[in-house]
Amino acid sequence: MNSLIEQSQWRIVDQSSLGPQFEAKQSFAIDDTLCTTVGKLESPPTARTWVHHNTIVLGIQDTKLPYLKDGINFLQERGYHVIVRNSGGLAVVLDKDVMNISLIFPDLDKGIDIDRGYEAMFELIKSMLKEHGNKVEAREIIGSYCPGSYDLSINGKKFAGISQRRLRNGIAVQIYLCVSGSGEERADLIRQFYDISLKGEQTKLTFPTIKPETMSSLSDLLQEKVTNETILFDLFTTLKEHSGQLLSSSLTADEQLLYEQNLVRMIERNEKVFSKIE
Repeated sequence: MNSLIEQSQWRIVDQSSLGPQFEAKQSFAIDDTLCTTVGKLESPPTARTWVHHNTIVLGIQDTKLPYLKDGINFLQERGYHVIVRNSGGLAVVLDKDVMNISLIFPDLDKGIDIDRGYEAMFELIKSMLKEHGNKVEAREIIGSYCPGSYDLSINGKKFAGISQRRLRNGIAVQIYLCVSGSGEERADLIRQFYDISLKGEQTKLTFPTIKPETMSSLSDLLQEKVTNETILFDLFTTLKEHSGQLLSSSLTADEQLLYEQNLVRMIERNEKVFSKIE
């Protein structure tokens, strides 16, 4: 089976330096937009990079926490924006040292199963870290936040997590990479959030028991300076090696219109969630 990374052309949408005014709700609306245009073959397969400052992204399941309002207040008091995403998973931390990458593929024949999407991202990250790629494992790291079978780790410490969004014949495979900073401190923040939001109460849904020592950053794990800029360079170099052409672009006029509609949906989704916990 051909690798999904091998494409005749990769479109690049780099939104990694838009700054603190660029909100995560915008990012998820943009990925939905690109899923639609890539799924219609109006755009080639696309790699999008994005960074958000001091943001906690909750999963749908997190909205069922019994004392969610107290947990959100705790996060906001520490200077974090809180949003609910439209893809799977649980709470994750985004900040200026966390690089997010979305790979958006067409799937007109519904031939790309969930694992193949995850494997494509795993393959990409190993290729980007080729000097260290043999150290990277994909397996669930118990004790991490937003645990899953495709947690990426080195020496048993998680530095990245992958999720997927499938929409209108398009697939967005999304990863967050803890590039630098303290993975333990990020994990401890989410540990406190769950402690406050649960207050020891038993729930029908299962939430992770977080052990901060299970999480780290690439800089700490590789014991070398890794920055967003080096990750971008490695990403673009790797995609160039696996395609005939890289095409850098922003959203087209048609995509901008669709994005605005998707952003309204994201805003309304979040307003609906948060209005229930006031």
